[in-house]
Amino acid sequence: MRTATALLIAGCTWTAIGALAQGQVNFNNKVGTTVDAPVYDGLTKVSGADWLAQLYVGKDEGSLAPVGATAVFRTGAGAGYFIGGARDISIAGTVLAQVRVWEAAGGASYEAAAAAGKKYGKSNAVSVTPMIAPNPPADLVGLQPQTSVKGLFGPGEKRRFRSRE
Repeated sequence: MRTATALLIAGCTWTAIGALAQGQVNFNNKVGTTVDAPVYDGLTKVSGADWLAQLYVGKDEGSLAPVGATAVFRTGAGAGYFIGGARDISIAGTVLAQVRVWEAAGGASYEAAAAAGKKYGKSNAVSVTPMIAPNPPADLVGLQPQTSVKGLFGPGEKRRFRSRE
């Protein structure tokens, strides 16, 4: 009887743990030759703590929500790139992932920066299947380089990042 109770408790514990963390995604826009998607403000790569990046994840574009902490951009030769690290994804199966970037002076979130009229933008959405340990986190394969187009829109229009052509 004690053995059956212990197995039941262990099974419930593993089920609860599995429900909380379905896998991980590697929140980086430069991973060897697999992912190379720098972020630009015009022709200049964004750099340092003046810019923030946030991973958004959901089952579809309408359900994208922020995951984990923001990341700042590297400087010097690493400008245009951020290193956010592994992010726990609580959604099972394949998800859509999108990177949103904004001027830090606009606030702590993408939405705040947009409301404040600061520069902001979002990447293309990529399909990714979060990986479970001991596998490494899934890379954001398919992420494209982004460039700010602030100033090309009329007043009140959205400012966003677009793929560099």
